[in-house]
Amino acid sequence: MKLKLNIVGLMAMGLLASPLVFTSCSEDAMDRVNENVNNPTDVQAKFILTDVITKTAFSNVGGDFNTYLSTYVEHEVGTHNQLWNAEHRANEPTRASTFNNVWGNVYSALRDARLVIEKCSAGGKQEGNYTTLGMGQVMAAYNLALLTDMFGDAPYSEGFKPLEIKNPKLDKQEDLYNQVIAYLDEAIENLPKGDTHGSGGPAGQDLLYGGSGAKWLKFAYGLKARYAMRLLKVTSDKTAALNNVISDVDKSFQNASEQAAFNQYGTTNLNPLFDFQWSRDGLAASKSIADKMISRNDPRLKRNFMTADWVQVNDLTSSSASYKLLAPNGENEQVQYHYLTSTFVFSQTASTQLLSYHELLFLKAEAMQRLGKGSSSIEPILKAAVTAAIKNSENSVNAAFVAPTVLANGTITETSADITDANIDSYFENSVKPLFASNPLKEIANQKYLAFFGASGESTEMYNNIRLWKALGENWIDLKNPGKFPLRLPYGNDDTTTNPNVQAAYGDGQYVYTENVWWAGGTR
Repeated sequence: MKLKLNIVGLMAMGLLASPLVFTSCSEDAMDRVNENVNNPTDVQAKFILTDVITKTAFSNVGGDFNTYLSTYVEHEVGTHNQLWNAEHRANEPTRASTFNNVWGNVYSALRDARLVIEKCSAGGKQEGNYTTLGMGQVMAAYNLALLTDMFGDAPYSEGFKPLEIKNPKLDKQEDLYNQVIAYLDEAIENLPKGDTHGSGGPAGQDLLYGGSGAKWLKFAYGLKARYAMRLLKVTSDKTAALNNVISDVDKSFQNASEQAAFNQYGTTNLNPLFDFQWSRDGLAASKSIADKMISRNDPRLKRNFMTADWVQVNDLTSSSASYKLLAPNGENEQVQYHYLTSTFVFSQTASTQLLSYHELLFLKAEAMQRLGKGSSSIEPILKAAVTAAIKNSENSVNAAFVAPTVLANGTITETSADITDANIDSYFENSVKPLFASNPLKEIANQKYLAFFGASGESTEMYNNIRLWKALGENWIDLKNPGKFPLRLPYGNDDTTTNPNVQAAYGDGQYVYTENVWWAGGTR
């Protein structure tokens, strides 16, 4: 794994330059006169935090993981080059090169989060900055969970000592998840304590919450809920775990304004889904997800698809001409500018969700249903989840129609009106509620599946959900690709070619089709 500190990225963002303050003409001060202040040997934790958040959102949550996994879960269809190969299970899902970039990016984010922790912990140069410490612990937990969710067993405990240990061992996923939970528990303890070191708190360097420890605390509790559900199959006391999901959700976001959304995209900082499609045009509209929306008369159906000529499709029914331009999952031709696309591939400024409000509501609804709570208490939670999800989808759809790069290159045509609260109410009463009454867990799962379709980077989390449900014997999501479903991702070739421990675990890569990760019933 690459262990060089990413100073270049921070310098490019102008985060490392800081003014010199002269209080006296001491000998030490004179010695520093010729120092290059733009190339410091030490960086404050709050500046490192900025890079961790950015890398986590753009490269790790919204990047290659989400792009490829959107095709695995059939939110999108791979229609060209590497994505077509992935769609047709032709080498790409097993190659060590496929996810090598994001393999390195996750380790880079982990390393930097650990630097934040080190600097703000007892004995560190910024000891006393407890809230910043807690933020670093949340981001370390987030990226460590992302790493092991995707790859299973992975180097960690020995992975950041390049001078001492050149070939770090792989830690078991169970141990890695113990560390994830420990980070979150420590963060929950530290976040309310404030920042007392003279360097001050992160303020504007915190690109999620502007330095608000209270909002980060809610983020930490939300992640506790996510991971408690993730570990449901391997948890001995499932009732306690499900109750913890509910209680942690209740301590987390109370509305969509509090969700962990990375809202830093614009003319030059591009939403990663848009960035990929604009440069590669490797994705097409999924027939599988369109069929699910058609069967429910989902109001998002008239909003979420576009022609190759950049015109929104508002009449997508099984008998319409447009329907024939949906890409058949796993059986599509390798062709560009032919099939429909999702509207979301144009959403240049749409936020990336590290943890959304609607995800938490779906987690609560699922936990309540698994505990046997009555439908009268679950329905309001499910309706709130569906409502929040549709509003998030609408935000991304509307971002597509004002995308500056798209508009600079042509005309994009909107042909349908925004989805209203009345539309959502009607949809829930006439479509969602009857399906929920018939099979509650299945409809909760399918509504979550539809909610995670978009520009927010949530296909990655849906991949985790589908794998968990399958491990529990619950095939709630009807996937249509006739190819084998990848159960995990292959290790990055930076390590399969240099670390014998990772090389042995990787083998020829075919294990991705046969071996579940530990929390899904596997052994590694």
